Amino acid sequence: MKAQAQGKAIHHEPARESDSRPVVPSHGTARSLLSYAMAFFILFCLWVILSGKFDLFHLSLGVISCLMVTLFSKDLLFPEPRTAGSFAIWIRFIRYIPWLLYQIFMANLHVLYLVFHPKMMDLIDPQIFRLQSSLKGDLALVTFANSITLTPGTITVYVSIDGTFTVHALDKQSREGLPGEMERRIAKAFGEE
Repeated sequence: MKAQAQGKAIHHEPARESDSRPVVPSHGTARSLLSYAMAFFILFCLWVILSGKFDLFHLSLGVISCLMVTLFSKDLLFPEPRTAGSFAIWIRFIRYIPWLLYQIFMANLHVLYLVFHPKMMDLIDPQIFRLQSSLKGDLALVTFANSITLTPGTITVYVSIDGTFTVHALDKQSREGLPGEMERRIAKAFGEE
């Protein structure tokens, strides 16, 4: 109304005959639905595992909660419009997890050794250093940053978009393995070899 009052005309185009055809879901819509379904399935499985409750009340709360979270955050799990290669990525990522758990266990033993060593103050040499990663994808960079932080003795302080990592290490031995094998395995998991 304001536009007409200011002397500007508002034009409405008549509907064309071709506009009345039923809308057929595109191939992208099917992929989007698959992304929603996968995100919901992952979240609901996590809900069931963490809640440990299998009665109707808790399962229905889980379904409602997971639907709401899926609607708002599906893009966080599957940021790309395509999901074609995501199944293979998930399989390769699942194969990465046992290796990461082994590294976490070994790093725990190393930190335990440092803490109980009589010359602990001589062995601990905290340092902040930078490393340049060859990883390019956002998900691969985030996985690398979180893997570093999950491994005791190292913490990712900052990650830049171009793959420059700032990392805090407890001692020289904790620093030596980076980027190394961890980066190679993540690159393999996300197809960046």
